[in-house]
Amino acid sequence: MLSSIIDAFKVPELRKKILFTLAILALYRFGAYVPVPGIPFHDFATSFQDTGVAMTMLDLFTGGALSNFSVFSLGIMPYITASIIMQLMQGVIPAVGRWAREGDSGRRKITQVTRYLTLGLGLINAIGYLLLFQSPAYGVAFSNELPVWLTNVVIVFTLVAGTAFIMWMGELITQRGIGNGMSLIIFVSIVSRVPSAIFSSINLTSDLGMGIAVTALILVVVLACIPAIIYVERAQRRIPVNYAKRVQGRKMMGGQSTYIPLKVNAAGVIPIIFASCIIYFPAQLAAIFNVEWLTVVANACSTGWVNWILTLVLIVFFAYFYTSMVFNPQETADNIKKQGGFIPGVRPGAATVQYIKDVINRITLPGGIFIAVIAVVPTIIFFFTDNQLIQSFGGTSILIMIGVALDTMSKVESQLKMHNYNGFFK
Repeated sequence: MLSSIIDAFKVPELRKKILFTLAILALYRFGAYVPVPGIPFHDFATSFQDTGVAMTMLDLFTGGALSNFSVFSLGIMPYITASIIMQLMQGVIPAVGRWAREGDSGRRKITQVTRYLTLGLGLINAIGYLLLFQSPAYGVAFSNELPVWLTNVVIVFTLVAGTAFIMWMGELITQRGIGNGMSLIIFVSIVSRVPSAIFSSINLTSDLGMGIAVTALILVVVLACIPAIIYVERAQRRIPVNYAKRVQGRKMMGGQSTYIPLKVNAAGVIPIIFASCIIYFPAQLAAIFNVEWLTVVANACSTGWVNWILTLVLIVFFAYFYTSMVFNPQETADNIKKQGGFIPGVRPGAATVQYIKDVINRITLPGGIFIAVIAVVPTIIFFFTDNQLIQSFGGTSILIMIGVALDTMSKVESQLKMHNYNGFFK
């Protein structure tokens, strides 16, 4: 591993991408501690300590930016919500579906609409947070140096601008850095909360020795789960494909065998991110409207048996949904047929399409259930222990971190192999 990292920095182009990515992520973390103008920092931090579970989880995905009421308080959630909406619209609105099939030009249109939608959602969230924190539940008094309306405008504008800036940084990392920018931002947000969660876990009980022992046990269990998670993340179901021999001019073509690699978890961490966004959407609505019954619903969706069932169902659903979006059995079957290939024992055409669909359905279910269980079990343990380390370094967090890390390492590995270096995966 260390030699691979050293090799990565030996390649000038790759070194620039890695340093650029680290610089953008450092800028993001700096912004998480820059408070919005007019915010009484100490009073707000004191009020936020008594917040509900839903707001605590939203704060986790912003890397503490929300509890600081910083310029990045809205985090990446508006963009993720907008992305989910656009993914769903591809199957509902024919025009958006055509854009998805048009290649680069269509993707640019979808990206542009996603940006505008992100800003719209960010504006709604910003107004909601402003009203929530000014309500009796928090009772935060903002600066009175300016007229109230002007202070409110500045706060809302700053929050929306922060969302736009996060979106811009994520796209910069994707275009000029290493890995998926939005995923890396979520990764850094989660990792940044781990040190404070470790200290909180150690000091959870009055017995320091017991706190250290419990914390060490949690870390050992997490480390033990990592190989199993990586195994499932990299597991494949290979469908064999044979190519018949044919004569083209004076050359004999075909006669080879290959396979179609289908990942058990083809959607990666997307189902977890999408499911988390949907589950904590009521918390965002509660922040906007500040209605008591909506707050009760938000807290119910954020913890307890309702949260556990929703998480299981939504992760499995999005595993199927996203896999169907990124893998087209019809297109794959057509390409095999055009190249003179066939799956042994399966007739070309409709039978091949159905066979590929059946295989995808069979392997997606266990993959989706596995990541759903990994995400839910630590949440159940946290519910009964109230250990912050389990919440911050629990199933959802660790799956996101491992998934993003593997994806980023795969991209670095491809760059290393282009320059004749060994990659991370031996």
